[in-house]
Amino acid sequence: MAQRITPNLWFDGCAREAVDYYVSVFPDSKILHTAHYPKSKEEGLADFQANLAGKPLVIEFELAGQRFIAINAGPEFKFNEAVSFAVSCRDQEEIDYFWEKLSSVPSAEQCGWCKDRFGLSWQIVPHDMGELMKRPDAYARMMKMKKIIISDF
Repeated sequence: MAQRITPNLWFDGCAREAVDYYVSVFPDSKILHTAHYPKSKEEGLADFQANLAGKPLVIEFELAGQRFIAINAGPEFKFNEAVSFAVSCRDQEEIDYFWEKLSSVPSAEQCGWCKDRFGLSWQIVPHDMGELMKRPDAYARMMKMKKIIISDF
């Protein structure tokens, strides 16, 4: 059976750019299918969609085996921190890699959370975060971090 729940991400006209970027960041990732907006009114394009004529409408893709759908739409909806994607990392080198690739809003960084240039929030965390949090004063240490530094626990 295919993946039962698939996150749908709404982008303000930059879905192709975002998907191409995410696929380049995560190993074992690929674009599966792209559906496009009609090119004209005769093909069903609405007047308010004129700026999207012929551009990607829906892009199905996988990041590290996880399916996603990107919807190329307008400015009506924005990402916020109420939804984020956690990236489980095997070591500090992997944390550093994903942090460098995904963090582009320094004011949004805290406790391993970052925001990328498309406004999507990520949690870049060690795979054994639960164990690290059992250490004395772990919570207080984590609250002082932006990027997680494993050796500081």
